[in-house]
Amino acid sequence: MEQIPAPIWTLTAGIVVTLISFWVGQHHGLLPEQASEQAPLVDNFFNIMLTIGTALFLVVQGAILLFVIRYRRRPGDEGDGLPIEENLPLEVFWTAIPALIVIFLGIYSVDIFQRMGGLNPGDHTLHTMHTPEQAVAVVAEAPSKTTSDATALLAAAPTPEIGIGASPDVQGKAPDVVVDVTGMQYAWIFTYPDSGIVSGELHIPVGKDVQLNLSARDVIHSFWVPQFRLKQDAIPGVPTELRFKATKVGTYPVICAELCGGYHGAMRTQVIVHTPEDFEAWRTQNQVTATAPVISSLSDRHIEEIGVTPQLVAQVEAMTHHHSPDKL
Repeated sequence: MEQIPAPIWTLTAGIVVTLISFWVGQHHGLLPEQASEQAPLVDNFFNIMLTIGTALFLVVQGAILLFVIRYRRRPGDEGDGLPIEENLPLEVFWTAIPALIVIFLGIYSVDIFQRMGGLNPGDHTLHTMHTPEQAVAVVAEAPSKTTSDATALLAAAPTPEIGIGASPDVQGKAPDVVVDVTGMQYAWIFTYPDSGIVSGELHIPVGKDVQLNLSARDVIHSFWVPQFRLKQDAIPGVPTELRFKATKVGTYPVICAELCGGYHGAMRTQVIVHTPEDFEAWRTQNQVTATAPVISSLSDRHIEEIGVTPQLVAQVEAMTHHHSPDKL
């Protein structure tokens, strides 16, 4: 029986590796469910990288096993190996292919980043980003102003240059919902400037364009919702933002992904995605009358000024008491 030519073996191995790689890339089950418009973009990129990585793994490990078995030293063989010094075509091949892969992934990743809005932070007509210090200034300078007046004052605050902003389809348009997010050791505080609501959980409507204005009171935190495939640092003194649209009603974890202290692992809350009707009902139930629609401090004086709900105060006090160094 004639020996099978090497090109046939190579073609067969290439087909097998390709089929296995594509199957792994589409059926790996490594990612949580998709719950935002940005999630499919990230997942498609991840699937492509995993497909390429699987193919490279199989080729490299297959070559190692082949050479270990076929070219092993036989009993009684005391001779030297073949004096092979170089193989220019092979070296060009294994240099060019990875280079092309890296270039392709780099261009594709920039395209995904742009489609998610990563190159357009701060591109909207209304901006209400604030820092706790700016919130205190608004309360102090305009104690008699209404919530809408205070929101207008906050609109002049610095526009973020970092984060995921408006995607091309909503570029230049104001978001449907704006939420100011403040990270502190070890909690997230969510403020709704248009209503004065302050909450320890993020509530948003499904299918609406949502903008999160991120800030930090102490150290760097990172706001991460795995199901949304979105992550952005909250940096003291540097405004950042996340703009997205949730696609599934449900409750999803909010995790701090930046080591921010001894109780970093406990800095968790949740985002609750409502139907539009349920979201309006939640807003109505939690509407508060506040001098300014921000949380500037957790002190008693500022609590009275901004109208923080008793539930939120109890939650933060319980967390602070639990994490106190005196309890160590």
